[in-house]
Amino acid sequence: MKYFTKEWYEKMQVVGFLAFPETEQEWEENVAWYQAEGRNFDALCREELEHRKQELLKFLPESFHPYIHAGTLRCQFPTTELREMAERWRQECYERNEAMRKEYRNYYLSIKDSLPSGAVQIYEKSLHDARVRSLEMPAKDTFIMILDCRGSFHYYTDVKLTFTGVKQLQCSDIHADSSWLYDEIYYTDAGFKLQVLFESPLEELTIIADNVLIEVLG
Repeated sequence: MKYFTKEWYEKMQVVGFLAFPETEQEWEENVAWYQAEGRNFDALCREELEHRKQELLKFLPESFHPYIHAGTLRCQFPTTELREMAERWRQECYERNEAMRKEYRNYYLSIKDSLPSGAVQIYEKSLHDARVRSLEMPAKDTFIMILDCRGSFHYYTDVKLTFTGVKQLQCSDIHADSSWLYDEIYYTDAGFKLQVLFESPLEELTIIADNVLIEVLG
């Protein structure tokens, strides 16, 4: 099972989009800031709504659809009914997301002792927000990825990941400047399976390998 998929990420962007200002005063102050900057708040809201329309219709319950089609979902201070609907839906999403994270964490702990140390290090020293510098496959069973971790949570310099005994690799649209978002690791009879969600573009990497060596290059 994959947890951190493209579809999951797109849905979480909708969750963030559906956050409203707490008070009408806060809403009016936001509108006034745009006006002071010479920007048309209403036009910008409607453009963003149109840009997100297909994702909103895909992920939001039908009770939201009239607001989407009318162009009023985020373009005016929400009614009490809309705010309550949004808060319920967002809370349900957060609860499912938390349950999903706990479920994967429990799975990871159950396989940790069977994983190679490099795979454990990938999971426990998060590479979130690391940027790809280069990708290379010098041999049919070796895959090398160099990451810039200066904006990440660990290392704070370049690191080199060398996957050996590679049996499967899928990373078609990932390239230099793609950003590592979320990862999950699985135990397999063929070694371990790493799945990573990247952005810029939003794509998934899957690799099955025997081992991975992590070298700090800074």
